Amino acid sequence: MSGQEVVFVLLGVVAVGAGILVVTTRNLVHAALWLVVSFGALAGGYLVLTAEFVAWVQVLIYVGAIVVLLLFGIMLTRAPIGESADLDSGNRWAAAAVAVATAAVLVTVMAMGFRDERMPLREGAGSAEELGAAVFRTWVLPFEVLSVLLLASLVGAIVLSRSDIRARPEEGDG
Repeated sequence: MSGQEVVFVLLGVVAVGAGILVVTTRNLVHAALWLVVSFGALAGGYLVLTAEFVAWVQVLIYVGAIVVLLLFGIMLTRAPIGESADLDSGNRWAAAAVAVATAAVLVTVMAMGFRDERMPLREGAGSAEELGAAVFRTWVLPFEVLSVLLLASLVGAIVLSRSDIRARPEEGDG
């Protein structure tokens, strides 16, 4: 194993470990901080793969914006910060079993599908120019479909979270 592969595997272990802590910790603020660690490890993985632009976008957008937005959302919605008995459904073992089974299937499929395939790292493969050309030439339709899907999910989340929209009395009532 080369040095790059060792660093990549270590960053992957950190990202997966932090991701597990995101979903298992009982404190929402700690979960958001573990998410920062996971996103940071992913950015490091992008750097190892010579995708510098993607690494910096990961840091700026996900670590800088998404986690701050998540923390503001936690603080402004008066969500319970610590443990809450209302949020425990008692299905932890079933959820853990499904998660382990899903992970096993994904790892098996990836290992069987790619076996001994290697992709050589080349300088500049993650540059902004090459990434922009791939996204806006080859992948423009899936990119736009994803943006519409994200917009629809955002509107749906707003409608579901706002109680005053659902329980609005009719104008003529009263």
